[in-house]
Amino acid sequence: MAEQLHPDIESVILSEEDINQIVSRLGREISEDYVDKNPLIVTVLRGAFVFTADLVRAITVPCTVDFMAVSSYGTGVKSSGVVRIVKDLDTQIEGRHVIIAEDILDSGLTLSYLMKLLEARHPASIRICAFSVKDVPGKKPAVAATYVGTHVPDAFIVGYGLDYAEHYRNLPYVGVLKPEVYS
Repeated sequence: MAEQLHPDIESVILSEEDINQIVSRLGREISEDYVDKNPLIVTVLRGAFVFTADLVRAITVPCTVDFMAVSSYGTGVKSSGVVRIVKDLDTQIEGRHVIIAEDILDSGLTLSYLMKLLEARHPASIRICAFSVKDVPGKKPAVAATYVGTHVPDAFIVGYGLDYAEHYRNLPYVGVLKPEVYS
């Protein structure tokens, strides 16, 4: 089924079908690794909420979900480098197996900060499940994801939860935003 392209989108890089296949695979991998472990899926709001909703439905073992909100972008297109916890977890994670669900792993600086914060709370384990990893030539993210959905180009992408200034999260595909929209 062909998606209706939003006028601000230059091109689609992941269709709805591509997304469904990626999430199904990630759900299978996590389910295999977490039998009898009841992992806590920590959703990094806001971008990862769409991905996490689909991911937990694809996980076949018991799991729970909690939410964190951090801010490092504001309305810009690059991370400011300053991480602020806007909403912390409601769940105690000591002794729990934690999987951080993230929409896109770019520089990894925000996730690196978040990992250190959560590791200090003594979980049994902590892993990252990234829907996408941005491939930036000559750069590696500050942290590595255990579960990687896909790799995306070094472009400003939106859709499937990813946004620009809180817009485009509701697109059912992932597309490249036209530069004139954000420049």
